[in-house]
Amino acid sequence: MTTTAEKAFQYGEGILRMAPNWVPRSFCIPGGRLKLHPADLYAYGTHRGGIDERWFASTVKADNGPLTLPDEGLSYVVCGKEDTDNKVLFRDVVAELGASLIGKPLWERYGTFPVFAKFFDNRQALPFHLHHRKEHAELVGQPPKPEAYYFPPQMNHHRGEFPYTFFGLEPGTTPEDVKSCLRRWHEGDNGALDLSRAYRLTLGTGWNIPAGILHAPGTLCTYEPQWASDIYAMFQSLVNDVPMGWEMLTHYVPEDCRQDLDFIVSLIDWEANTDPQFRKNHLLVPKPIKPVEEMRDEGALQYWVVYQTPLFSSKEVQVLPGRSVILKDNGAYSVIAVQGHGVLGVWDVETPNLIRFGQLTQDEFFVSASAATEGVKVENRSASEPLILLQTFGPTLTED
Repeated sequence: MTTTAEKAFQYGEGILRMAPNWVPRSFCIPGGRLKLHPADLYAYGTHRGGIDERWFASTVKADNGPLTLPDEGLSYVVCGKEDTDNKVLFRDVVAELGASLIGKPLWERYGTFPVFAKFFDNRQALPFHLHHRKEHAELVGQPPKPEAYYFPPQMNHHRGEFPYTFFGLEPGTTPEDVKSCLRRWHEGDNGALDLSRAYRLTLGTGWNIPAGILHAPGTLCTYEPQWASDIYAMFQSLVNDVPMGWEMLTHYVPEDCRQDLDFIVSLIDWEANTDPQFRKNHLLVPKPIKPVEEMRDEGALQYWVVYQTPLFSSKEVQVLPGRSVILKDNGAYSVIAVQGHGVLGVWDVETPNLIRFGQLTQDEFFVSASAATEGVKVENRSASEPLILLQTFGPTLTED
């Protein structure tokens, strides 16, 4: 008997249609740029916080405290072209189809699709925090969380209240400087941002942020490829005049180390954080995959927008008006359309202006390894605007 996962795979000829996956955060105020209907920004209830994230091809559950729903953060595959309740968890589809979906090398090494991407959209800056490196994450049974950012112009009709991100620590900052801030946690603003430096965010660029680097993301709506994890440690005690509990710093610290400031500051990658060439070594400027005029003649402009790491990569594809192309890639990937309309394989693609909570869309897909390597036909059915896609690949593909 053919399973639901097999039917979805066969129907899409190796390309899965995905349902929107909305995630709230209790400590954030939504920026209103995810195309989610304004009436639905608090669809989980005000006690859960506003919806400020949309996750793509996620096999990992969000960690939003004790009220987190059983499937919160997990993506669903839609079975068919119509609006339907016939959906199955992407995590289960990956587990069932294995190598036939994500490719043999990825399946044999990880047993899952180990990355996902998201949009995060905040009106105000996020807390100064880091994500644990492998050696610290494993102590609490979690994977690490390296990540990267890209700022798509299509998702940023306004820049929010603070379009600057604090990254790292000023060169010369010492562990004792950070511990001094932590000792002042319950006195209001502990001054953690005084040790850092803010960088103005530029649309159409991005940043590579390995695990262990402190950062306080600014208010551009951001496309974020990352490892499949939701681990964090907040180092800022007062954010937008809202106090952060000590547990926001120590939730993912071994229980016997939650008051150990030496251990807590060891979470910080000191060399990376105090790099005097931080901007040069972490800023991502789009890289064309081949000469632009050659790509224009072929019908699509393609740029690596996330690179510098072997763990994941992202590409922006701009199919020119009225053109069709065959996209060939070296591995499975998630894809979200951010502008235009057309066709991706057997699927119609359109970028919605407004989405109701629970409504299905035709802007998000997952392309299997076999379909990617054989080539996916993409057609832009607009005579005037490009069809723009964002792809995120797992660790089997790099910018090379």
